[in-house]
This record gives sequence, C-alpha cells and structure tokens, in this order.
Amino acid sequence: MISPSRSSNYSRTFASGLIPPERLTVSEWADRHRWLPDISSEPGRWRTSRTPYLAGVMDALSAHEPAAEVVFMKGSQIGATEAGNNWLGYIIDHAPAATMMVLPTQDLSDRNSQTRIRTLIRDTEVVRDKVAPENSRSSANKLKLKEFPGGLLILTGANSASGLRSTAAKYLFLDELDAFQVELGAEGNPVLLAERATRTFPRRKVFKVSTPLVEGVSNIQKSYEDSDQAQYHVPCPHCGTFQVLSWKQVSWEEGKPETAKYACEECGVLISNHEKTGMLAAGKWIARFPDRSHKIRGFHLSALYSPVGWFSWADAAVQFVKAGKNPTRLKVFVNTVLGETWKEKGEAPEWSVLYHRRLSYEPGTVPAGGLFLTAGVDVQDDRLECEVVAWGREKRSWSVEYYVFPGRPEDREPWVELDRLLTRSYMHENGRTELSIQRLACDSAHKSNLVYDWVRQQGLNRAMAIRGMGPTYKVAVGQPKAVDVDLGGRKIARGCQMWPIGVSMLKGELYGWLRSQKPTDPKEPLPVGWCEFPQYPEEFFQQLCAEQIVVRYQRGYRSHVWEKTRNRNEALDCRVYARAAAAACGLDRMSDQDWLNLEAQVEGLPADAAAPTRKRKGNSDFWRRHR
Repeated sequence: MISPSRSSNYSRTFASGLIPPERLTVSEWADRHRWLPDISSEPGRWRTSRTPYLAGVMDALSAHEPAAEVVFMKGSQIGATEAGNNWLGYIIDHAPAATMMVLPTQDLSDRNSQTRIRTLIRDTEVVRDKVAPENSRSSANKLKLKEFPGGLLILTGANSASGLRSTAAKYLFLDELDAFQVELGAEGNPVLLAERATRTFPRRKVFKVSTPLVEGVSNIQKSYEDSDQAQYHVPCPHCGTFQVLSWKQVSWEEGKPETAKYACEECGVLISNHEKTGMLAAGKWIARFPDRSHKIRGFHLSALYSPVGWFSWADAAVQFVKAGKNPTRLKVFVNTVLGETWKEKGEAPEWSVLYHRRLSYEPGTVPAGGLFLTAGVDVQDDRLECEVVAWGREKRSWSVEYYVFPGRPEDREPWVELDRLLTRSYMHENGRTELSIQRLACDSAHKSNLVYDWVRQQGLNRAMAIRGMGPTYKVAVGQPKAVDVDLGGRKIARGCQMWPIGVSMLKGELYGWLRSQKPTDPKEPLPVGWCEFPQYPEEFFQQLCAEQIVVRYQRGYRSHVWEKTRNRNEALDCRVYARAAAAACGLDRMSDQDWLNLEAQVEGLPADAAAPTRKRKGNSDFWRRHR
C-alpha cells in the first residue's frame, strides 16, 4: 500500500508533467540561472547585458526557434565559449535531450570536461541538481559522459571516430570547427560523421563555432556563407549612424598604437573605446539574406566588439603593429582579431628574382649571421638529394651547400655519403669557428624501411625520419611515432621514430619568406625569414619554386593542395625538411638569451660574454634543452 506522503509526491510529479514548460530563450535562462566560477575574469551572475551581441546568437539556439543550424564565425575575446556553455546548461535544465559536444581532439575535450563543464555544473544550481555528483558511485557523471533527467551530454573529440558515432543526438555543439582534421581515414569527414548523429531528430539543432583559419578550406566560413549572414550593427554615439565595426576605421597617432580610436564611417568623428558600451547595448543583428533565417542562422563578429575592459581598439592596434610584415603574426591577427579567414599566398615566387639576387659567398661556408646548421634529405629512386641550411635570428637562413648523392637507396653508396655529411664541419665566415649539422631530417615516405634503418644507426638526435602530413596539419613538427621494423619487416626493440611534419604549412611559410622584398633603406632590418643563396644554377631556383596551391574538393569540402608545376621539386622538399629539422632544434622557441649564447659560441667569446649579469649557459646545454 502506498503511504499518503508518497502518494502526494507521485501526484505532484504527475501534475508537474502536465504543466507545459515555460517558454524561455537561452539568454533569459542564462540571466536567471547561470553563475560564472571564481576563475573567470568576471565571476558571479551571468549578465547578457555585458555582451549584448551574444543575445541574438544564444536565442537562435532556443528550443522553440526554427533554425536547425546556428553558425558563429568570430574573433577572440568576445565570450563565445561561455555562450555555448549557457546553451548546454539550458539544455540540461530546460530542454533535456541527447546532446554531443565535439572539440578538435579528445585531449582538448577531456580538458574542457575537467574545467569548463565541471564548473558549469558545480556553480549553476539548477544544473547541479540534475547531474549526479562526480564523487558519487553513479556512472552518470564521467569525463566523457554526463547524464541528466531526459538526456545526456557526450563529450568527444573530432579525432575520435568511435566517439562521434557513439549515439544519436538531438543537439550538436561543434567548437573550434576549423581545427578539425579533414578526414578520419575510412570513416570520412568528422563534421559529416557528427552531423549524421542528428538526422533522426525532426527538431535538431547544430551549433557551429570557430575562429576562421585559412580561406578556401575553412569549415566555419563555408557554413557562414550558407547562412543568413548576420552582422552586428552599432550606432555612432555622435551621429547615430548604424554600421559594422571595420578595421579600416581604426586609427592612431603616428608611432602610438595605444592611442587608437574608431572613426565613424559617416561623420568621421573619432570614438573612444569607453564609448563602446553604449554602442553595443544599442546594437542589432542585421541579416544579409533574411530569407535563409528559418534554416541556418549565421553570425559574424570580430574582436573589435569586445566589451570595455576585455580587449580594446588600442590592444588590437598594438597587436597589428607588432605583427608588422610577418605573415605568421599577421595571420594570427586576421584570424583572432578580425575573425576573418587568412588567404594563403600559395602562388610560387618568381624563380628568376631569387636567381638574380644571389650572393657571392662560397658554398660550404657559413655566412655571417648563421648560428646553427640543419639538413633536409629527399629520397629518390636513383639518388639522395640534400641541402644544408644555416639559421639565425628572426628565422633568417642561408643555404650552405646542396648535394646530390647518386646511387640506388637499396645500395650502400649514397648512405655512406650521408654518413660523411653528418661528420663534416663547415667553416664560419669569421674564419675561427667550425659548425656541424645539429639535426638532419630525411623523408621516409619513399623507401621507408631503408630510411628507418639508416636513421636508427645515427644515434640519438642526429637524424630524424619524417613524413609529410595532410593540409590540415598545422604544426611544423608533431609528436613522433615508433616505427620498430627492420629491413625484413620484422619488429625490433628500440626502433627509430617517425616525426610527422606540416609540409603544407611549411611550404606556405617558405613561399611567404621568398616573396619578401629587401628594404630600400639599408638601415632597416631584413624581413623575418629572409633567405639567402650562393651562386647556385637556375635549375635549383626553378625546383625551389616548383609548386603552387590549388583548391580541390573532397566529399563536398574544399581543401588546399600543393601541386607541382614542373617535374623536379627536390630543392623545395629539401628546404622544407631542413626547416622541420630546425623546428625540432627549437628554432621557433628560442629566446633572445639563446641567440646571445649561440653568438658567443660562434665568435669564440668567453663563457660569460653573452650575459654579463648572469652566468651564460653553454651551447651544449642549449641543444639539450631543445631536443
């Protein structure tokens, strides 16, 4: 027999199920319930009024809104991540259903679960009441799975095919979309794989968020172009004209980017950063294609809209000035501040320009400015080709020597020549110091086992087997993978490692350097990445400039692919491999003190000459720290 008290509870539960849920938007829910943790820059109750532009984005995600897809292409420092977390909290508390959140990798997803998702649950009472405590015996609150009444939240990475196909989901949150890899082997595109999980739900909703990266292959750009393409218009505080904040309207006093202000495009009056608060509060989203709004809502926002106290127009100007003409830094500025895609300049530089600007230093000599050496090796059916490169400050480089070692890789002769190369020293231009190759990178995509066998014999950190990865691989050198087989294909102990490298990124970087112009004023420094060459023949420069970027379509998605414009391109490959070896040596992480130490070593100065105020670490210690 059911007790009166339990009967009353059943009645109240049954009755509550008959009451239709309150019609709330995501922004209303967030203002009512969301609390930000103490580690936030502004802890306490969430206030949409602090970032008024997020109201439109969040409300488009509300359960009663018709659009099945919401796209947010954005810069940094505008609160996009917390807007997405508000949506997750809204789902758990107000619109429960199966939900999946996908980040670029499983490691990032696990970290997000341990930090942002954990604090969302812990500090928001109505969410905490519906998710089992982490320290309970229940299996409902795990790193990759959070269960709640009426639904569950799956947290996975775009590199995990099993996680993407683990269950059907009504709601899908794809965060930092442009960092997703293009393919998951036979599984196909991870975005398509994730979206497949929502197909059985008639009122599904997909939220795509990302800082855009490269034009032509950007997933978030493509999704935004398919949407209604809304932009946030704000009024000028002086004339009232509504306008989209644009970088070309930001100006500052000569040499003083910290004085940056915004010039109204209508009246021209300079607007101070503190006036932005009122502008944002009075702003409104205006769609370019409103007829698409019922299907795909799209929002684009730059960091110029960041609230007062977060990221100012002066901050943007300072970052722009610091970037200068450095293409790598400019790319970061365009992506993270303007929230726009970066157009890779993939067209090859003109080889004849490089040929005619050759210098007269002797091949085999390290020119002034060169402080350490690396080498890159390309393996062909009848020869090995190799370039030795000297590296200096600001990633400037000098080609020291280019070799062709004839002979089939199956034979011993070309590898013996490579052995000799690693033991050779090169005289510095100062006539006092000899430098040896610190790291040699040999491509293992062709004749793999032969390369592994040779690398294995060279000793720790002298040579590395490398392999170029696809166009979405965005680091110079990744984490190595053991390849422990011998020439007969048998597994052996302590085999060598294969290092993945981002060949597409490195080729784009190199071509940007090769297109650089020498300053007309001799007092100005040479550009970052400036490359010098001795009196090599025309063929070398034609090979160096033998590729260009073309756009190809894979399963409906655009991708940038490097294709040869002539048959021979070994000089280009060798230079890219030498650059990868320099990255493995720490080129991209070297401090000013590191360069001082190397300069002192090359010049044969006393041990404390590079740092008079403290004992200088020796050059050998530098290489230990960067290996």
